[in-house]
Amino acid sequence: MVKASPVSSLYAGTVHPGKYLVLVSGDTASVEEAMSVGVDLAGSRSVGTIFLPDIDPGVVTALTEPKSGAALGSEAVGIVETESVAPLFGAADAGAKAARVAVAGVRLADGLGGKAYVLFTGPVAEVEAAVEAAVEGPKASNTLVEWQIIPLIALEVAENLAADLTFTPRLAARPAERG
Repeated sequence: MVKASPVSSLYAGTVHPGKYLVLVSGDTASVEEAMSVGVDLAGSRSVGTIFLPDIDPGVVTALTEPKSGAALGSEAVGIVETESVAPLFGAADAGAKAARVAVAGVRLADGLGGKAYVLFTGPVAEVEAAVEAAVEGPKASNTLVEWQIIPLIALEVAENLAADLTFTPRLAARPAERG
C-alpha cells in the first residue's frame, strides 16, 4: 500500500483476535489508491475497510495521542462499541462531526476480542446528538454492539477513564491494597 501511493502509515500490525490492522493517512487520492491495492491483496481475507476522506481531527488525535484526549470531567460521556475496527472509525467520525463534543478516547481491538469503542464528552444534549449520529452506520451494517450515555459521570469513573483506557497495566502498576 505504501509503495503504491505516497501515504503515511499510521499503524500496521496485529490486533486481537489474530487480525492485521493497517491505518494510512494522506491526501484523498493517495489514500484511495493505497486502499485499492490493500483490498485487492487482502481479497476475501479482509474483515472490513473504511475510507474517510475528511476524518474529524479529534478522532485522529484521540487515536494517535491518547493521553492528549479530551479530559473527562463533570460533563456527559457517551460510548459507542462496535464489533470491529472499521465501523468504529465511521461511528467516531460521524459523532464528532454531528455535535460539539470532544473525542475523549478511541480503543481498537486489542484486549477487546476484536471490538472497538469511542468515548465522546461534552454537554448532555451534544453527547446525545453525537451518539445518535455515531450509531447509525453500525446499526445499518449490524455491527453495533452497544451504546450508552452517562449524563453526569462520577468523578472517580472519569479519573479512571482518563488515566488509561486499558485496565490491566493500571492495576499492575498500583500498589497492593490490604484490607
